[in-house]
Amino acid sequence: MPKYRFHKLAAIVVLVGFAAWMATGEFSSVGSAAADKSNAGEVEQPKAADAGKAKPGEAEQPKAPLRTVATITPPRRTYARAIRISGLTEADKRAVLATRVAGVIDKLPVKQGQRVKTGDLVLMLAAEEKLSAVSNAKQLLVQRQAELDAALRLMKTGNLPKLQLDTARSNLTLAQSHLEAAQAELDRNEVKAPFDGVIDRVPVELGSSVMQGGEVATILSLDPVIARGEVSERDLGYLKIGDKAKVRLVSGQNVEGTVRYISRDASSATRTFRVEIAIPNPEGTIPAGMTAEIALSAQPTDAVMLPRSVVTLGDKGDLGIRAVDKDNKVVFFPIDLVDDTPTGLVLGGIPADARIIVAGQELVKEGEVVKPVEADQATIQKLLGEATAGTQ
Repeated sequence: MPKYRFHKLAAIVVLVGFAAWMATGEFSSVGSAAADKSNAGEVEQPKAADAGKAKPGEAEQPKAPLRTVATITPPRRTYARAIRISGLTEADKRAVLATRVAGVIDKLPVKQGQRVKTGDLVLMLAAEEKLSAVSNAKQLLVQRQAELDAALRLMKTGNLPKLQLDTARSNLTLAQSHLEAAQAELDRNEVKAPFDGVIDRVPVELGSSVMQGGEVATILSLDPVIARGEVSERDLGYLKIGDKAKVRLVSGQNVEGTVRYISRDASSATRTFRVEIAIPNPEGTIPAGMTAEIALSAQPTDAVMLPRSVVTLGDKGDLGIRAVDKDNKVVFFPIDLVDDTPTGLVLGGIPADARIIVAGQELVKEGEVVKPVEADQATIQKLLGEATAGTQ
């Protein structure tokens, strides 16, 4: 019986609670009120002015710190602009000697590699008839000279008419002409050195037959020897005749020379200009046809020396350096490469007061505000050491 009373009491409590809920008039299902407010536009949105504000109890986000870069204002000096080009050595003069008549080689007094002087005999063709003609012409000339001398003596004593004296003079002149003609015909059988040089090639042998115009020897003049190269349109304006040049041969030998020729007609294929460097070569130790690296010392210019790591690419893809202006903003300066040395790059086109970024230049961009600090002493000493070494 007590259990029955407990259940009856529980039922009465539930009934009373249900009656109270019905009396409130709230019959909507759970969540329907929120949906109605949303459809009616009554859901409250955060105001735009308050969107960026930190909520109560939340800390404001700190601003990103400025990027720190190391800068230096390097010492400025006057450097000779260096233009480096590849080239070859070649002979100052080169001649291929040939015969003027056909014949058999009777004399060949030279060998390959032999030094000769201007006018030295290189080759002679057999010419017995021509030698005989020269000998006869010389004898006739002697005879005609004797006849003229006798006629002059007789003329002085009054025993010779003037007409006979004129005849003797005419005969002497004719004999001289015959001798000159015979000698010229004999000379056509000879090949002589046109200048001082070295016999580089002799493709014929003694006793062999050659045709008219046949090649018999090649002679080279190697003092001075010429280093030839091509310079670009941009570099042409920096050069002039008489400028000094350093030449490094592929053999490792280093020599110096002088610019003796600058072409004024560009190659149609490469748009470059031929330059010739005359190098003293009295011993003939520098051969023709050797690969060479030519460093031309052009007009001096004001520049600074910096390590290669400083050079970077600008927004437009051109090479330059980044620096910091008076407002601590990053600026970009295109460079003029004056020289490329083992210790660093010599660069022109940089303002005198530029604070050049030497550390962190790849992490910033133009217009960005940064926090510049002077490079540490070790970096400064390194740069100063490079600059000093580059001027020695």
